[in-house]
Amino acid sequence: MVASEVRALFAVASRPEVVSLAGGMPNVSALPLEELGDLVSRVVTEQGATALQYGSAQGDPALREHICDVMSLEGIDASADDVIVTVGSQQALDLITRVFVDPGDVVVAEAPTYVTALNTFAAFQAEVAHVTMDDEGVIPEALEETLGRLRAEGRRVKFFYTVPTFQNPAGVTLTPERRRRVLEICERFGVLILEDNPYGLLGFDGEPMRALRADAPDRVIYLGSFSKILSPGFRMGWALAPSAVRAKLVLAAESAMLSHSTFNQLVVGQYLSTHPWREQIKTFGAMYRGRCEAMLGALDGLMPEGCSWTKPAGGFFVWLTLPEGLDSKAMLPLAVNERVAYVPGTGFYANEEGRRNMRLSFCYPTPEQIREGVRRLSGVIEREIALRDTFGDVTTRPTDGTDAPSPDVP
Repeated sequence: MVASEVRALFAVASRPEVVSLAGGMPNVSALPLEELGDLVSRVVTEQGATALQYGSAQGDPALREHICDVMSLEGIDASADDVIVTVGSQQALDLITRVFVDPGDVVVAEAPTYVTALNTFAAFQAEVAHVTMDDEGVIPEALEETLGRLRAEGRRVKFFYTVPTFQNPAGVTLTPERRRRVLEICERFGVLILEDNPYGLLGFDGEPMRALRADAPDRVIYLGSFSKILSPGFRMGWALAPSAVRAKLVLAAESAMLSHSTFNQLVVGQYLSTHPWREQIKTFGAMYRGRCEAMLGALDGLMPEGCSWTKPAGGFFVWLTLPEGLDSKAMLPLAVNERVAYVPGTGFYANEEGRRNMRLSFCYPTPEQIREGVRRLSGVIEREIALRDTFGDVTTRPTDGTDAPSPDVP
């Protein structure tokens, strides 16, 4: 097990003088906190005897029905019997890896990919085979080539892990045509798909993208989360799996934590029953759209020549590529010294690639803070370009005695 680069940054990034473009913390300021307080009180007074007791490892039946309603927005027709509630989607990822992966197995994943997924796969001694992405998501031809090579080598591929919509960290979305290709390729190779979709409902415009699970219910395990569309503090996520897999996940959940927080499940269930949650999700999307526009505008106006970045249509993140000869991990202490934080790209690869990349998060800071953070960051990059032009490709710099965390992220 290794430290997460994002988690390692939190201590520094939480300083009030530092503009953090690092952690992907949902912004809960738009939540109706008074109404949530009333819901909590109602659950205690009306359902206290149940809410404060042990529950099922699969999760509250009423909440699972509501989860099916949430997934229907992405075209998924599901039975509550095949839903298992988890402690965030992160626990679902851990349980699925525990059930499927033996030491030496291969997990195929996008490059770059969610850092804590990489940590989970490593903890169960899986090897990660990366597949190249571009601005339209994972490249089907690269996926086909990777699966063919692994088959020829006699390797056991347990699943293809993907964040297809507003991806973490790149912010890109797999196009409908590529979704069809990915489903066809994985079916042909007999490979299960693990679709991690915490951001799918947080698009800035239009209807939600149709989930992979909607078109291949027997070949896709779907992971969802209330952390982004409600609050991470409830620690509530879920997995939707074919029945045989779901039964194993319930057993794994029982051994891991016996049962979930009944109290939190009932509060979330009450929220979904009584609050216009679809409108609330739209409110979140509009808020994040404004922050994303602030970041993209600042990048367009301030970043030096040679930098490029993705332009997300939803979610939390922008993926920035530095000019040749710069190293985002080596540059981080200088950035923190200038009171701005980001996540180096190396944390999102299993093979130490990504040195010219960084993840910038726009979800939590205000638009004013985002613009100021980009201004500070652009100054650091300009100085690094000047050093490169003077001394050549140097990957380590003195930090004037200022220490920054040694990153490794989610």
